[in-house]
Amino acid sequence: MIFRSANTVRLGKAAFTSFTALSPSLMTTGVPISTTSMLVNQLRELEDHLIVHREVYPVVSPKVEYSLTEYGESLIPVLNAMYEWGKGYIRDVLDKDPQYKSAT
Repeated sequence: MIFRSANTVRLGKAAFTSFTALSPSLMTTGVPISTTSMLVNQLRELEDHLIVHREVYPVVSPKVEYSLTEYGESLIPVLNAMYEWGKGYIRDVLDKDPQYKSAT
């Protein structure tokens, strides 16, 4: 399982390192996270759709935590099923097709 509930993303100076708290496998699966602002924009969009909750702490060094809402946690089985499907597709289709092997 790559997606877990009850995890929090903390954004600040070490946004990329802290993002691994949500899903450490994202850093090893080649999913690109190009900028902190892109990550913040995606999290804000998820907040607008009630998938994540954003908690801002009034401290001198700004601290923001994101956590899955109950609605967001309901997506975990769907995301895990998609992940498993993707692994199978890579194994059964892409790895066996010379056209795709030469592209990697």
